[in-house]
Amino acid sequence: MGERRFFIFGAGYSGRAFARANGQRAPVFGTTRAPEKFEALRQVGIEPLQFDASLTPDLGEALTRTTHLIVSVAPDEAGDPVLNVAGDALREEMPALEWIGYLSTVGVYGDHGGAWVDETGDCRPVSKRSVMRVVAEQEWLKLGREIGKPVAILRLSGIYGPGRNALVNLEDGTARRLVKKDQVFNRIHCDDIAGALWHLADDNLGGIFNVTDDEPAPPQDVVAYAAGLMGVEPPPEIPFETAQLSPMARSFYGENKRVANKAIKAAGYSFRFPNYRVALERMWADGDWRDGEPRSAIRR
Repeated sequence: MGERRFFIFGAGYSGRAFARANGQRAPVFGTTRAPEKFEALRQVGIEPLQFDASLTPDLGEALTRTTHLIVSVAPDEAGDPVLNVAGDALREEMPALEWIGYLSTVGVYGDHGGAWVDETGDCRPVSKRSVMRVVAEQEWLKLGREIGKPVAILRLSGIYGPGRNALVNLEDGTARRLVKKDQVFNRIHCDDIAGALWHLADDNLGGIFNVTDDEPAPPQDVVAYAAGLMGVEPPPEIPFETAQLSPMARSFYGENKRVANKAIKAAGYSFRFPNYRVALERMWADGDWRDGEPRSAIRR
């Protein structure tokens, strides 16, 4: 087997976590729409390329040599942007391609009234963005069948990690404890997204996998636990019914489910952060909760 080469369409928060976990295993290329983000991608080991609704010669050349493709770009009204622009290249101009990983969302399950749901459960998407995700998933699986390559669909729950967590929100004053009766959410640390991607890519495993923690929990409990670690008073509880929320934020609370993760565990992956308490404790102890840098390095 020749050298593996990874290509990430949409090298954002999860893509950067994937690159940080590389350990010099393989070259990683990644796209962004904004050239001013190139240097940040280089710092985590990603060779940056610009992708903005067109297939440039640089992109085409990199895709030709790609063995493992990761897609972290949301669909829009026109469909999946990657398939719309690069679909023909994926079918005809990627002779080295071995595996595709598509980052989706547990939002495709919609509302299950707080019940458990796994990969065999019905997709009942509520929001337009989740309806588009279901269509995109099916298009990527169809492409995999057409070209005879495994496609792994990773359905992610609420993503957090350094720079994106309740500790940061408490420090900057944006943390709120919204309380809606019986409401729970799953979460996933970005390092476990990276770990699951590397695990599936290493063995070229396809299928649908819920990449989410073991413990769906009320969101106000996460804020309270983080406040306890910091030794500060948690913000007061706010009844959901009277809370001022954006339409998108309110829509998240319209879906209540407990998402099971047996498939990724059956594939052999072990979570580093099986629940929010383990993750918050680790980030607080390591001092990298703000942005991945130890506190001593970023104290003003």
